[in-house]
Amino acid sequence: MSVLVALLDRSVEQIAMSAADVRWFDREAIRAASDVWDNNLFPLFWAVSTSKVDERERRAMTVLKWMAGLGERRRRWMIEQAAISGYDVESLLPSAEPYAPCRDYRGHVMAAQHGLTPRLLDDLVPDYGLATASVRHLQVERAGTHLTAFLQLDVDRRFAVEEGTPAPPALLDVWLDDVTDAAFDLFDRRGVILEAGPSEIAISLGTGGRLRATAGEFRLDDRSWHLSAAGRRADAVTPPRTGQSGHLRQPPAEGLGADARAAATLLRHAMWELRSVRYAERADRVPVLGLCRAFSRAGEAILDAGSRRGSRNREAAFRDVIRTWADQGGPELFRWFAGFLKEHAGSPALIEVPKAAERTPTSLADTTAVSGAPKQAVLSMAAWTAAHTGYRSEHPAAAQLQLALPPGPGEDSSAPWRLRTVSCTGPDVFHLRTHAFQGPGSLVQAGKPTAACSLDLHGGALLISAGDGWSASVS
Repeated sequence: MSVLVALLDRSVEQIAMSAADVRWFDREAIRAASDVWDNNLFPLFWAVSTSKVDERERRAMTVLKWMAGLGERRRRWMIEQAAISGYDVESLLPSAEPYAPCRDYRGHVMAAQHGLTPRLLDDLVPDYGLATASVRHLQVERAGTHLTAFLQLDVDRRFAVEEGTPAPPALLDVWLDDVTDAAFDLFDRRGVILEAGPSEIAISLGTGGRLRATAGEFRLDDRSWHLSAAGRRADAVTPPRTGQSGHLRQPPAEGLGADARAAATLLRHAMWELRSVRYAERADRVPVLGLCRAFSRAGEAILDAGSRRGSRNREAAFRDVIRTWADQGGPELFRWFAGFLKEHAGSPALIEVPKAAERTPTSLADTTAVSGAPKQAVLSMAAWTAAHTGYRSEHPAAAQLQLALPPGPGEDSSAPWRLRTVSCTGPDVFHLRTHAFQGPGSLVQAGKPTAACSLDLHGGALLISAGDGWSASVS
């Protein structure tokens, strides 16, 4: 039980550290830590809600095994975060199942996600033409002190597909960790060379584009993969689709009182809010630090409340927990707490709504615009997407940036930097080099934000020109 609640508290700490200074903002770490609790919070509340120590330990072990069975990444995260809290849990957890092909609803085998290795790339080449592939999407992003990248390629099939309705394009998704070199221009998007060595993954794009990284994974997003040579080999050894899952059954969540359920629902909704930073356009709207402050040491508080003897005592303790969270969140989140409890938990009287003079906006996405063009910035993320058809809709070419900007005019120079996400459609120029991510750099903007404009960071390491302007002012 101590391990389980420590993992919750470590998640909140990890999220807070990842957003403490937006110049080192780690969007993926925030998403991953909050995502853990999407389907594990109610089991945690179930585990703590008994005064019997042996029963609590049995339930907690059930929850830990369930969590670890949700993939190797999740299991590895649990081991790492438990170790930071002083616990060695690896021997208690079931072994992670390797990635393996599975079947879709039609019974067709689907490609699994794999590490980038020479053998697996050799299996890819006979079925898909990389030499004629084109870049659909490229995103390079800082994750703390490291760079990551996501590359999506339109690849040509070298095998026949079903006649009749045209098959959607085959897409090759590539994730890269510890990126050491990145160079990309709009004109370097056709023709790909992909190599995986013992210590480096090297990708060449067009005539001058490149990505270098120390590790990576790939997955084919192709509904016709089962017809490829690799797909036919996988089909021969993949069991038929059945209604039974090989995973452990999710722990129950019944037996919670109304106030315990309200606390669980409130905390899960906050985790969903934190997880929404996975969408770059929301990352600068979520009050990450405020939510982390509100739910600091939540695991310890939940355990203390759930282990009280008697249902009435537990319910009273959970009411106190909710009030403590609301107080810790401060005035800027207090009305959100009250509104959520009234609308989603049916408990409007749990906390007292502040008087009108003290009220703050109910939206968690409220941001205050800062006037004045900054002279420098830190690049957190840069992405480019080609024009394409998806889900029966036409999507224009687009670029998206996430920048950390210094305090604005009139603000204290020691004030925290702020995160800003902007996008544009149909960029005329998109030029990116690794040096653009090297900390604060000179930022030069030309033109008007809502008309033809350009943005230059680090002396041309990032250069974007947009004929229709940005989605918002870069200020």
